[in-house]
Amino acid sequence: MTHSFELNESRRHFMKLLAGVGAGVAFSGSLGAFSSNALAKATAGSSIEAGIAYPISTGFDPLTSSGASSLAANLHIFEGLVDLHPATRQPYLALAAKEPEQKDEVTYHITLREGATFHDGKPVTTADVVYSFERVLDPAKASLFSQFIPFIESVKAVDDKVVEFKLKYPFALFKERLTIVKIVPKHLIEEKGQAAFDANPVGSGPYQFVSATKDDRIVFKAFEAYNGLYPAKVEKMTWFLLSDDAARVTAQESNRVQAIESVPYLDAERLKRRQTVESVQSFGLLFLMFNCEKAPFNNPKVRQALHYGLDTQKLIDIVFLGNAKAATSYVQDTHPGYTKAKAQYDFDKAKAEALLKEAGVTELSFELLATDHSWVKECAPLILESWNSLNGVKVTLKHLQSGALYGSFVDTGNYEVVIAPGDPSVFGNDLDLLLSWWYRGDVWPKKRFRWSNTPEYAEVQTALDNAVRAKSNEEAKAEWDKAINIIAEQVPLYPILHRKLPSAWNDKSLTDFQPLPTTGLSFLGVGRK
Repeated sequence: MTHSFELNESRRHFMKLLAGVGAGVAFSGSLGAFSSNALAKATAGSSIEAGIAYPISTGFDPLTSSGASSLAANLHIFEGLVDLHPATRQPYLALAAKEPEQKDEVTYHITLREGATFHDGKPVTTADVVYSFERVLDPAKASLFSQFIPFIESVKAVDDKVVEFKLKYPFALFKERLTIVKIVPKHLIEEKGQAAFDANPVGSGPYQFVSATKDDRIVFKAFEAYNGLYPAKVEKMTWFLLSDDAARVTAQESNRVQAIESVPYLDAERLKRRQTVESVQSFGLLFLMFNCEKAPFNNPKVRQALHYGLDTQKLIDIVFLGNAKAATSYVQDTHPGYTKAKAQYDFDKAKAEALLKEAGVTELSFELLATDHSWVKECAPLILESWNSLNGVKVTLKHLQSGALYGSFVDTGNYEVVIAPGDPSVFGNDLDLLLSWWYRGDVWPKKRFRWSNTPEYAEVQTALDNAVRAKSNEEAKAEWDKAINIIAEQVPLYPILHRKLPSAWNDKSLTDFQPLPTTGLSFLGVGRK
């Protein structure tokens, strides 16, 4: 799979528990009603063309779709009961007509939006909602997304407008996690089969899927019967799949497309002369991961030493041309749950060498394994330069395709230190989800960085569990802060930096376009001038 985050490495049996707390989610916007005539008038003869940085690597069925281009397309094709706005990351009511009604600690009722229909003209029913959740929760389906909703016990239709959710335990982020499951037409999948649906998706979103050609394009058309918050503002969309950086930039400069994602940092300044270019701070990170069972990396002082010994600002200046921020916490400083960690790893060679000495390490020789993402390959030599300037330290480098890195080395314990990218924020933005991605379950803490047998790991689990039971935002935040501070001090897997993601668009052609803090592009609410 081609993607900026290592999704395919964590697909099965990942988390046993996801939990979190928040006092109510603020849902933005009210549902509007739009006539098909008004929509036709607004979109007649208009189109949007865009340049996407990733090829089609999975199908489009939201049960299994995890490729970057497919996930971005599905933002336009499908709806959840609640959705996260791709740019603001704020939840808004989608197929839900109003906020979920809490009946007791573990029971919620959700009313469907009046008049919502699928692209084949059939109405969205409560049976479709039940079916959509049950297929994700079915272990036999092996859906990646089941790991984000383990708190759901059952889903049933109360009547033709209301769905009831029973939870296994109180979960205050219930409303936000509804964004994980997209509602699909039960009748169509049962009639055509999942494979056919995966290739020709049918949702209830503002755009209908028309066609997809591997390594070429994805084509959409406006769905005139859509009556939700973000109706299509153009008649047609074509996304050209331009994984080659030069081809993507040329398409934007020549006005073949009106917007592109993943602007190469070196081209950003030139593009700014004739286009709008903006870099949005993301959670997406470059992390440093250790095999915590292998000496001397089982000593946190050695792990800390390598963080102190890293000239991160040099990476940011040379590789990212300023389009990144050094990590000061597990999450980026623009995240609503951000707290500055007590442990800070400003570049300090003397501190690094002193920590190695305290750990009894006079000679440290190891091989750094890295993924073969282009920007990771640019970072690696500078990281080696920093570490090899430390007294007694000798580091060599090996780049590997991510599948080989994890399959042949990390998952077998045959490694010492790894650098790699990651970004689970495409699925959700709450702290619990982001922390649980790497620090819960068996895959990462047990099998990969091998830290799960430490007392600090147990303390992190307790803090995350306590956050579930917290009675207020303040109590929950205190527990999350506790977990973040333990992770920052122990650094079994910890960010070096958080990237900024540059997008380019022609503001003379597009209205209301917003760049995203994740991979992909969004044209929800975007029109042509």
